[in-house]
Amino acid sequence: MQQKETDLALINAVLAGNTSVYADLVKRHQRFVFTLALRFAKNREDAEEIAQDCFVKAYKALGAFKQDSKFTTWLYTITYTTAMTFLRKKRLATSSINDEEQVFQVANSDASFDANLVEKKSSYVYLNQAIDLLLPDDAAIITLFYKGEQSLEEIGQTLHMEPNTVKVKLHRARQRLKEKLQYLLKDEVKELI
Repeated sequence: MQQKETDLALINAVLAGNTSVYADLVKRHQRFVFTLALRFAKNREDAEEIAQDCFVKAYKALGAFKQDSKFTTWLYTITYTTAMTFLRKKRLATSSINDEEQVFQVANSDASFDANLVEKKSSYVYLNQAIDLLLPDDAAIITLFYKGEQSLEEIGQTLHMEPNTVKVKLHRARQRLKEKLQYLLKDEVKELI
């Protein structure tokens, strides 16, 4: 609750003309915005571009923030829509050859996965790899719920869905995540779940 009040205080200061305070809001939320953008973009460069665009858009629209919901919900909604727009534009620019390359890269990463198994024993690493294999919507719901600690209602606001729809999609995303973990870990998945 205190962070919400602090966010609101910073927003009010920015709206009152102290624009340098916006940097504090960016510092506070940049890590999670980047993480969410990375879940969609799947590469660091695109995620950085998406995150930067999100904060620019948020700054320009700060006066439209109604303050009846949490700032993070509003910001993550901007992140989601910015990422989806970015990915749509990027998909238009890619050809079917790139899709074949991605399948080849997944096959190669599976082969290199066995070689690096000793180095990657952390369940956190496995979990992130499994989330990266999910579709962007599934990855977003998992990330918002577990890492962002958002409620079903907040996720619904962010993704423009009803809370019951989010609940169903979260359940399905968990099932898909479990399948991805089983693929990555095979016998070891029972220890993590």
